[in-house]
Amino acid sequence: MKHHPAGIQRSLCQPLSALATVFLLVSTGLPVAAQGTPTEPEGRSLRIGIIGSGTMGGPIGQLWADAGHQVLYSSRNPDQLMDLVRDAAPRASAGYPDAAAHFGEVILLAVPPSAVPQIGEDYGHLMEGKVVIDLTNPREDRDGLISNEWLEMGTGLAMAQYLSGARVVKAFNTLGSGMLGEAHRPGEWIGVPVAGDDAEAVEVAALLVRDAGFEPVVVGPLARASEFDRGTPVWVSGMTAAEVRAALGLPPDADR
Repeated sequence: MKHHPAGIQRSLCQPLSALATVFLLVSTGLPVAAQGTPTEPEGRSLRIGIIGSGTMGGPIGQLWADAGHQVLYSSRNPDQLMDLVRDAAPRASAGYPDAAAHFGEVILLAVPPSAVPQIGEDYGHLMEGKVVIDLTNPREDRDGLISNEWLEMGTGLAMAQYLSGARVVKAFNTLGSGMLGEAHRPGEWIGVPVAGDDAEAVEVAALLVRDAGFEPVVVGPLARASEFDRGTPVWVSGMTAAEVRAALGLPPDADR
């Protein structure tokens, strides 16, 4: 697999003008020679586009880059992501959301749920057939009254309706940002419920949960994501995988 240097990413099939490329190799002050050649992880290195690079997307991207994956952070102001790129170099770059949607074999949606309808409209065609991991959590004070409808429907299905053709998996939404510092903790890892309708997409998401330093708990189809939505007993609980399985009525040996 070809490795791209740290910098604002231009996808191979994306016109330069669409991404307003800025190379961070110079602006971060990192000499090219100091970056070296990335070491391949034991498994296959995935290209991951992160749409939303804040308190969740930023640290998760760092964990994935540390695990050997190629990460493209994105926001409407990619020049403000230089610190993230520097910290995750040489496996990180930054760009606009369309670049992340184009670049990634896997897309992480780490945005307010109210942004997802527009993301689907603008970039949904770039995500068709791809694994999209949705970690969104609706909140009425931020997302409006529709957040209650999404929670009633289950946010896995609610967000998937805006991402036609994508292989949507719900995961990571039960973690608070403070818990990301507990990745790879000694003893039993924090359990992260995973739900999706595409078996291969669920397998990829479970791998990425593990690569981030948490223990995946495969719950079932996307409709069951409602069982670990905001406000449920397992949400932001810090439960181990065994405790999550017990709370959700799953067999103790599930995923093993």
